[in-house]
Amino acid sequence: MAGQKGDYSRMTIISDAVDIVCNPFTAEELEKGQTGFDRKFQKQVRMSEEMRDGVAMPDYIAKMDRAGIGRSLLIAVRAGDMRMSGSAEIPYDQVAEYCRAYPDRFSGLAGIDPYRGMQGLRDLTYAVEELDFVGAHLYPHWFELAPDHPKYYPYYAKCCELDIPIMMQVGQNLVYNRQRALPSVGRPICLDRVAIDFPELKLIGIHIGVPWTDEMIAMAWKHENVFIGGDAYAPKYWPPQFVHYLNSYGQDKCLFGTDWPVIDPERAVNEIEDMALRPQAHAKLMRDNARRVFRLPESEPS
Repeated sequence: MAGQKGDYSRMTIISDAVDIVCNPFTAEELEKGQTGFDRKFQKQVRMSEEMRDGVAMPDYIAKMDRAGIGRSLLIAVRAGDMRMSGSAEIPYDQVAEYCRAYPDRFSGLAGIDPYRGMQGLRDLTYAVEELDFVGAHLYPHWFELAPDHPKYYPYYAKCCELDIPIMMQVGQNLVYNRQRALPSVGRPICLDRVAIDFPELKLIGIHIGVPWTDEMIAMAWKHENVFIGGDAYAPKYWPPQFVHYLNSYGQDKCLFGTDWPVIDPERAVNEIEDMALRPQAHAKLMRDNARRVFRLPESEPS
């Protein structure tokens, strides 16, 4: 992963891109311990000093404007069983407040905690039907359960019932919080069984599946309902096989994201432009695929 330093002032080609992986990162989330990561993690991903205490939402929207991002999907994260030390959560209603304040710029994603049973399923229904969230989000490593574990299956079924996609981190995970180091359980190959058992469910493997990118590409190529999120790594460091895939036979299966605050959106957009992708592939990556998968409205920065 790369950090935030650099000049990101160049003009962008697309003015209404969609960032599918965005974490609320204001002073409020930090003060409440809702991010799930500590100062050492901030240093590891080379987060700039000026943003380590959070970025106010109006300032982040200005950053989106400079990057040409019209809409970001905000994650109401559920990172681990809250009965365990080191877990973190951003309540659905907190994210919904951001979405109501900036309806043309943000849509919500509902985090999943498989240990909440029926209440968790009711929460997911509430998020979609009452708060207008557009998808679900899962961190398998925070629960130390691979994506094909049976405990997730009721949630996958509920996503089908609600007709929403679910994204989940696949590949390695770092040590976000020294109180609680977690194993990397999200091998992309684990999506194989899930995609077979739930052919109606749109599955997005985010973080490119690094270091198992070839597995992630194989799953997206095999299954019509599996997609890849290009986020959490600065685009100039994206695995070359992923860049080839999104620029050729996989151009309908890849969606742009940042994993803010890990990657600065201005940097990400400019580095993707430097790839000189085919115009159609570029538009699909940055905007069109996200609109189609999440059924998003068209929007442009004001």
